Order: sequence, then structure tokens, then C-alpha cells
Amino acid sequence: MRLHWIPRIAIVLALCMIACAARADVLKIVVDTPIHPLAVEHIDRGIREAQSIHADALLIELRTPGGLVSSMEEIIHKILDAPLPVIIFVGPSGNGASSAGFFILESADVAAMAPGTNTGAAHPVLGDGLPMDPVMKEKLENYAASIMRSYAGKRGRNVEVAESAIRQSKSFTADEALEKHLVDYIAKDDADLLRQLEGKTITRFDGSKVVLHFANKPVRLFDLTLREQILTFLMNPNITLIFIAVGLLAIYIEFNHPGAIVPGVVGFLAILLALYALNMLPFRSIALVLLLSAFVLFALEAKYQTHGVLTAAGMMTMILGSLLLVDGPIPELRVKLLTALAVSLPLGLITVFLMAIAIRARRNKVVTGEQGLIGETGVAISALSPAGKVRVRGALWDAIASANVAVGQPVVVRGILNLVLYVDPVAQPVALGPVHA
Repeated sequence: MRLHWIPRIAIVLALCMIACAARADVLKIVVDTPIHPLAVEHIDRGIREAQSIHADALLIELRTPGGLVSSMEEIIHKILDAPLPVIIFVGPSGNGASSAGFFILESADVAAMAPGTNTGAAHPVLGDGLPMDPVMKEKLENYAASIMRSYAGKRGRNVEVAESAIRQSKSFTADEALEKHLVDYIAKDDADLLRQLEGKTITRFDGSKVVLHFANKPVRLFDLTLREQILTFLMNPNITLIFIAVGLLAIYIEFNHPGAIVPGVVGFLAILLALYALNMLPFRSIALVLLLSAFVLFALEAKYQTHGVLTAAGMMTMILGSLLLVDGPIPELRVKLLTALAVSLPLGLITVFLMAIAIRARRNKVVTGEQGLIGETGVAISALSPAGKVRVRGALWDAIASANVAVGQPVVVRGILNLVLYVDPVAQPVALGPVHA
């Protein structure tokens, strides 16, 4: 059998693999979350992937309400240092890139918006969204404006108008942004944008010139990894709060039912995931203390029965801890009041109910088995001097009395050992009727 064709096939396959690796596509990523560390990770991976496949450009479809300044700055640095052109497109219609999203948009090699979108409103705010004192307000404004000036001018953008979005919180429609030289193009979608960019020469941040060629180039979507999808879901502060509450409740159930296993595992995993998500969010540690304190107050209510005083205090503590949990600069990065109420009120009632049942069960006397006989009253069937027979709960038992007991005299069970009852006589006799030994 002749195998001379095998080397030829190997050569063809190798050439195909090289051609695929060298093909210059446009890599596209979608950022439709608040700007936080996961958005940084996704964009960084996108830039590295685009470089590894020798893509002509990285296209970022951006729609965000804003986010964390620290994450925003990291993204801007990665875009400015990217080895290939970065195109940012705010779309589709009806969306926007506000606050931190405006800074990121202005940092792109090519900035574009879809009709019906908006951008701007980039005034810095504190984490809790509360009004700032004049000195702090001026400091944050000046710092944010300096970030914008550091790159907007070199990108050919209107620095003065861009600063007005920071100092005066101005917002701009797509048409206004194009007219004021905040963006370079308006396109109905990314395919339309790439058609408009075909053959255009752009100046990159380092001063180099690049001619864009996107004709017949496929656009490849670079999606989130499974880990990033899970963490994106968990980094919603409202979801994080629910995981913390469920985790604490499940761990409490495990403590009250040792060996149940499932509640303990569920509680541990829920708390672990919540803490991992909080580690990437600007959370307040005092809020976690408040949440734990709420459970302590619920436990004290179940034990001391304060007629709801400690329960109410626990609910208020939990609501306060929930609202303070994440110190986000935008509402999307803070726990909503409705979520805090929906979690705290039912959880408080459920926890107090479960604790009350557990405490009541521990206090109740055992009423089954041998230990259930202790404290029961019976009748001497034969004279106890001190041993004899007694009838308790309709059954005959061997018994030993602490003093002589006559036939028919009532006794009370004080203990049991090896099926022998230890009894004390009761002063008042009981009418037995006929007694048969």
C-alpha cells in the first residue's frame, strides 16, 4: 500500500491552519453592564485575543450607565495601549453610555454612536450618591477633567465640550455628539459602521497612522466565559444580598439540625459566592457586621420573647446593613430599598419562627420512651418495701420506692434504670377498685 499522499495532506492541513491563524477578522465584544472589574477583565481578554488572531481591530459595543472610576481608568489605559485599533460603538438605538461610559467612549481610536443613543452625564459622585461638600466636589471635578484632557485632545475630540459633560453633567444625543466632535461617526449598526470606515486613515494615540480595511472581513463575537457570566450575575448587589441572606439562613438550619448536610453545603457555597462577588465591589465591612447582628437579635427574640421588640430591631438592622452593603456610585451598583425590604422582613419572621420552634422543643419534657415516664403518676399494685409492682400508663412495672408504700397508694416516677422504676409515694391514696396481684 502506497502512502506517498500522506505528506501532501499534512502540508495542506498545515497551510490551512496557518491561513486561519493569519486571517485578520474584526473581533467584537459587548459591554452591557456597569463598569466594574469584570468589564475590565472582559475588555483586556478581548484586546489580547484580537492581538493573538491578528485582527484588524477590536470593536466594543458599549451600553452602560457608568460605574467605578478605578475600573474606568484601567479600561482607558488598556485601550490607549492596545496594539491594534479599538472602535467603540454605542448601540443599538435606545441605549446609552453615561458617566464612566462617556470617558471610555472618548478614549477610542474611533468613537461612534447609533441613532437614538446618548452619552455624557459624567459628573463624578461619591459612592453613596449623597451631595458632596464644595471642596470635595471641586477636587473630584478637577481630577475627572484632567483624565479627560489627558487623551481627548490627542484623539481629535472637543476637549471643552467633553469637560462640560463632567463639570455641568451635560448629556448629548448621537447627532449632538457628532456635531460637537465628541464622536466620529453615526451608524445604524456595526456593519454600517465598518462600511463607513473602509479605507479610512486614523491616527492612533501613539501618533502612528493606520489605514482601515474591513471589506469582506467577518466580525467574530468574543463572548463572556462561563465564570464571567456567573460573576456578572452575582455582582448585581441585589443578587449578592439575597445570596448572603439565604446562606446565613441555611447555615442556621444546619446548626439546629446537625448532620442534615445539605443546608450547610448550600449555605457555605452561597456565602462563599457572595463574598467573592463583594470582593470586586466597593462594599462596606460594617454592613456585614450589621447583617450578622440582625441574626443575633432574631435569636434573642426567640429566646427571651420580647413581644417583637428585638425582631423589629433586627429587621431595621438588616435593612440598614442591606442598603449600606455596596458603596456604588450609580443606582445599578447599590442595593435597592425594595430588595432590602423584600429580603429583611420575611427573613426576620422566618428566622424568629424557626428559632422559637427549636428553643421550645429543647425546653419541652420528653414524652416518649423510657425518659417520658419520669414525672408520671402510678399506683402500687403490691406493697413496696421497698420493691414491688406498680402500674404506670396501664402497664405493670417493677419498682423500688424511697419509702414503704401500701397497696393502692399513688406513686410518682423519679427515675428509671434497667426497666426498674424508682418511685416516691404520694400522700393522697387513689381509689383503685379491685386490685389483682
